[in-house]
Amino acid sequence: MSTLRILHTSDWHLGQSFFTQTRQVEHEQFIDWLLFTVEAEKVDAVIIAGDIFDTGSPPSYAREMYARFVARLQEKDCQLVVLGGNHDSVSMLNESQPVLEYLNTQVIASTGIALDKQIVNIKNKEGNIAAIVCAVPFIRPKDVIESQAGQTPDEKSRAMSKAISDHYHLIHQEAKKRRNQLNVDVPIIATGHLTAVGATLSDSVRDIYIGTLEAFHADGFPDVDYIALGHIHRPQKVAGKEHIRYCGSPIPLAFDEVNTQKQVVLVEFEGATRQQITPIDIPVFQAMATLRCSLDELEEQIKAIPSVKDNIPTWLSIEIQTQDYLSDLQSRVQEIVAEYPVDILQLRRARQAQSPALKQEKNETLSDLSPEEVFEKRLAMEVFEGDASQALLERIKKRFTAALSEVITGEAES
Repeated sequence: MSTLRILHTSDWHLGQSFFTQTRQVEHEQFIDWLLFTVEAEKVDAVIIAGDIFDTGSPPSYAREMYARFVARLQEKDCQLVVLGGNHDSVSMLNESQPVLEYLNTQVIASTGIALDKQIVNIKNKEGNIAAIVCAVPFIRPKDVIESQAGQTPDEKSRAMSKAISDHYHLIHQEAKKRRNQLNVDVPIIATGHLTAVGATLSDSVRDIYIGTLEAFHADGFPDVDYIALGHIHRPQKVAGKEHIRYCGSPIPLAFDEVNTQKQVVLVEFEGATRQQITPIDIPVFQAMATLRCSLDELEEQIKAIPSVKDNIPTWLSIEIQTQDYLSDLQSRVQEIVAEYPVDILQLRRARQAQSPALKQEKNETLSDLSPEEVFEKRLAMEVFEGDASQALLERIKKRFTAALSEVITGEAES
């Protein structure tokens, strides 16, 4: 009976710029660790479930890092399956796909290809077919559905959800047909790059819509032996099911991920039977911390940060709690931290510090305000600093405008 070990990872986001800081060193250290783990755990195949790159036009060093990883992985006698994510460029991933096939690597950038090209045979180290993968990348609406005029947003969401489910079940049927043709008793694995209902997001996860569908229900997945998901950066099970998992990103991509233990997931099979699923913790390659305190408490909190290895400064997000507006806040904080091995990447004031300037006028009520004014006043209570926060603000504004337009249109029709 053949054995198989598959390592599930995702959301590398090679080339990411984090508050102007490059992640190149962290990614190189992660790849070194991953290759060591592949060898130590005798892994037969690695699945990267989307977002290998951070943008559709990654910097050249990120593309070189990807190419070197593929080459070095083959030294470990290990197969690689790469799925396209919503951050990845389909054309860029496809341009190297024919060459990578000769390096035991299958790249599935989109679902806009023949169905049999989305089914991958996985071989173990003995060269035997030990699993079949329904290799589903990020699904773009144009690849699975035709838009219909006159549909409401709810109807579009239901149609999109059904189209995704239909695609999964269709490819699952094809995978079972291939398994019968090959006359092998092996597991069937599926992949995906989407938001599943109930998944816990983080600040670094870009809101992902497939058409108008915000989240896909786990009931829409086919009955397979393991589902390797990407897009969500926190490792977690989906719908409480052991075999449907997000492995999460290998490094924190936002400060609210700092306290999340990063993982890859090792899945072991004996014949067609899943033996066990084992999360493997990833080391921390760059010290990061979030501090929330007053100016008087800041130095003590910095002293409490664990020692930094190799004299690499700790990246900090600092939120200062003060009742007074301090125009020289940045310079005062810099003066406090000057003697410590830290880099401040994000500095903001606590929300309550802004409240005196944002109070409503004495006699102002909701009935005196337009929906737009209420929305703007509520936004004014939040803090949006940095590129990521500004991008989030723009998405919130777009959602509000769309929702308000829908309400107004509905009232007019009634």
